[in-house]
Amino acid sequence: MTRSTVFTPFDIVDGDRKKGVVLLADHARRDLPEEYGSLGLSPAEFDRHIAYDIGVETVTRELAAALDAPAVLAGFSRLLIDPNRGEDDPTMIRQLYDGTVVPGNYPMAPEERERRLDRFYRPYHDAVGAMIASVAHASGKAPFILSVHSFTPVMQRFVRPWHVGVLWDRDDRVARPLIDMLAQDKALVVGDNEPYDGALRGDTMFRHAIVNGYAHALIEIRQDLIADRAGALAWAERLAPIVDAIDRRADIHQVKMFGSRTGPA
Repeated sequence: MTRSTVFTPFDIVDGDRKKGVVLLADHARRDLPEEYGSLGLSPAEFDRHIAYDIGVETVTRELAAALDAPAVLAGFSRLLIDPNRGEDDPTMIRQLYDGTVVPGNYPMAPEERERRLDRFYRPYHDAVGAMIASVAHASGKAPFILSVHSFTPVMQRFVRPWHVGVLWDRDDRVARPLIDMLAQDKALVVGDNEPYDGALRGDTMFRHAIVNGYAHALIEIRQDLIADRAGALAWAERLAPIVDAIDRRADIHQVKMFGSRTGPA
């Protein structure tokens, strides 16, 4: 965990915006502004998946470099506020996470909740929206959005069998070829809407892709595979040609409204 008096809620990795691809990393960092201390947690908790998506920052930066594509990375720990949740989602600021009580989040006054939204959550989403709009303008086409995440190998004593998962709602333009191309490696167990379901109302994909009809997917890589730099680099190298191939598909850069399994979009 890093604490800083100079704190930015997002980081931009620039790339060729004319390509029409945008990478996102909602849980890339475990940083907290100095004023929040450690939210009452021990340093060890910030090495766990509850604080950030282990390995994702390196994967995203290396994938962006390989593709020459822009990326937006959240600059704060999900323990402070989770940008991959809707503003009305009760799990946006967690008081209990995978068995760990977060003292700095309890009790949560409405004023403090709004303060975190204004200082961290909304600036990140404003940056994501601005990047997507910039890419759409520069490329002259609907952007293709890929959100990069990672998941813990064991959750609530369940050993997850997947090496990687692809999450999606109703729009399968990215998800289906991504799953199929990953599955060509017979050594990989590829999850289809595993270990989570991609239909989450108000999340980043809903907010920026689904409601706009942009092709998108969320990829989840198992954390032990990318916990060190070598593993993260290997996965960026694995994904780069796949993402590039999907980007070249005829239907990827078209606006198509698929709606959502969660209700009207």
